[in-house]
Amino acid sequence: MKLKDHVYLMADYNQWMNQKVYEAVGAMTPEKLHQDQGAFFGSIFASLNHICVGDTLWLKRFESVLHSYDAYAPIAALDMPETLDIFLANNFIDLKDRRVLLDEALLELASLLTDEELLQPISYQNSKGVASKKTLFNLLMHVFNHQTHHRGQVTTLLSQSGIDIGVTDLVFIQPNVN
Repeated sequence: MKLKDHVYLMADYNQWMNQKVYEAVGAMTPEKLHQDQGAFFGSIFASLNHICVGDTLWLKRFESVLHSYDAYAPIAALDMPETLDIFLANNFIDLKDRRVLLDEALLELASLLTDEELLQPISYQNSKGVASKKTLFNLLMHVFNHQTHHRGQVTTLLSQSGIDIGVTDLVFIQPNVN
């Protein structure tokens, strides 16, 4: 499997899962959505917001490789999050709009990137100022893993609230081979 095929599969999976989660969360009252449930970021809303913060931050860091793609323009127009817990939206609709923008950009970029671009190094500083240099592919795998990690927390909170979002396994969307 080519690297770009794996990146596309992960972008597709993330969009599918985010749609399922946001559909389930959209039926919740604002009070329940913002209720501190003891999760790492407190509430379901804050957890979903954090995922968007992380995606925005990482995609902004990838500008050196992605800037020439039209699909990157909506990301380039976003502000760089100042902290990992800054709120990007004040309500569910605005947060969902940000999620849709990020997922559409990730999926389109995944369809366009070449394996050569995915192997390009990205230099960045983390939130503590530590400098690093890693390939775009490895950093994208981190982005997808970060989403899965925190989405897992959200699905646990939803389950505890009696909401089942159904199948969440990546293998469900992987094509069968002949």
